[in-house]
Amino acid sequence: MIELVRGNIVHQDVDAIVNAANTSLLGGGGVDGAIHAAAGRELLVECRSLGGCATGSAKITRGYKLKARWVIHAVGPVYRGGPGDAELLAATYRACLRIANERVLASLAFPSISTGAYRYPVDEAAPIAIRTVLEHQASILVRFVLFDHDTYAAYQHALTALAG
Repeated sequence: MIELVRGNIVHQDVDAIVNAANTSLLGGGGVDGAIHAAAGRELLVECRSLGGCATGSAKITRGYKLKARWVIHAVGPVYRGGPGDAELLAATYRACLRIANERVLASLAFPSISTGAYRYPVDEAAPIAIRTVLEHQASILVRFVLFDHDTYAAYQHALTALAG
């Protein structure tokens, strides 16, 4: 099942939220900064022990002060307009879903990975995200938590086109 909501991912009451992280996993701006701020200093301490994360991959930590028990830190690609961008973005979503399945999580909330500071056009990213989740979908609730109207509209369009 896929849900789309407008809002702030740090407030989601799900088993895990996905952090659109950078390769250091040590915090940054946007979603990454908001999650680190809301989770508390313990999240940064745990992230330091992980040794970073490659683009297209993900790692999991505890959620600390968040409603979510877990944070899956996912490193999406910086958009360059090349043929490998779409596969790297899909790989990032697959890595998160794989971790969720391994942990037997019932619910997972994603932001729109790579569409902020990494400049991936949301109209291109949304169908990749939705398609990847639909292909991988098992018995997990996947909620896309989208911060603004335009991003929500792009995901709504992609979901209607791909699931309808």
